[in-house]
Amino acid sequence: MSDTATDPAGQDAEGDATYRVTANELRQFVERIERLDAEKKDLAEQQKEVMAEAKARGYDTKVMRKVIALRKRDADDIAEEEAVLEMYKQALGM
Repeated sequence: MSDTATDPAGQDAEGDATYRVTANELRQFVERIERLDAEKKDLAEQQKEVMAEAKARGYDTKVMRKVIALRKRDADDIAEEEAVLEMYKQALGM
């Protein structure tokens, strides 16, 4: 006979405790992800507001987005891409 207690469903007490801890930990992870999603949504809304403000002051938001993307990239990568673009434009007579 086993030393561990068994519940009516046939689950031993230790296995049930492990399940509860795992379920609790899982719930914590899910709740953290949900909070981060909410924060991400708030940040996206703030970014939209800033872009709307910039647009209202006459800035081209499409170009601003490109500048923001460029600032995230390495200068050498940008220079290489611009050189290739210039070469392609010359090849096409642009």
